Amino acid sequence: MSVDEKTGIQALERLKVSPVQPGTPERQESEYERHGVLCLTPNFEIATGKITTYTIAVTRNEADFAAHITRAIDTNPNAKWIFVADNLNTHCSETLVRLVAEREGITEDLGIKGKSGILKSMKTRSAFLTNESHRLRFVYTPKHSSWMNQVEIWFGILTRKALKRASFISTDDLQEKMERFIEYYNETMAHPFKWTYKGKTLTA
Repeated sequence: MSVDEKTGIQALERLKVSPVQPGTPERQESEYERHGVLCLTPNFEIATGKITTYTIAVTRNEADFAAHITRAIDTNPNAKWIFVADNLNTHCSETLVRLVAEREGITEDLGIKGKSGILKSMKTRSAFLTNESHRLRFVYTPKHSSWMNQVEIWFGILTRKALKRASFISTDDLQEKMERFIEYYNETMAHPFKWTYKGKTLTA
């Protein structure tokens, strides 16, 4: 599963829109009204190209991310799960370590955040969460390389197809339309992405 948060999705209501006319495209003026923001956290299943689980919320703290991962795991509690994520601190949190330890049946002392043990630092927490012997583990993209996470490609599709020129009268309206797009995408557009980057040095 490729997972990340798309934050700051604004519910913007376009105040002046000229509808499509024969020979003339829709035109939007710059005026809009803000109705709040939402955060979308989806799981992009690399093998199928579908969004399997998603969370839409106002906040995106470590508890929110751990709750999202819990919801995903609960869809198939006995499966082996591998989550691809970037190095955001909420992706290596104490809450996430405790979740994985609980689901793995690990009873050893995890230590104290900032002081000792597995919980001491992001480095020690990351080492625990990436442990290949675990049934539930994370794989982190290199620093400054979150673009390698395939869900980022899907975020681009969402933006172009559903958000860029849309108008929303509330955050509820924004959430409903994102949910409808996810359902439509899974039914009609989903496919595994063909990964074409071959590791060659990029040139300007």
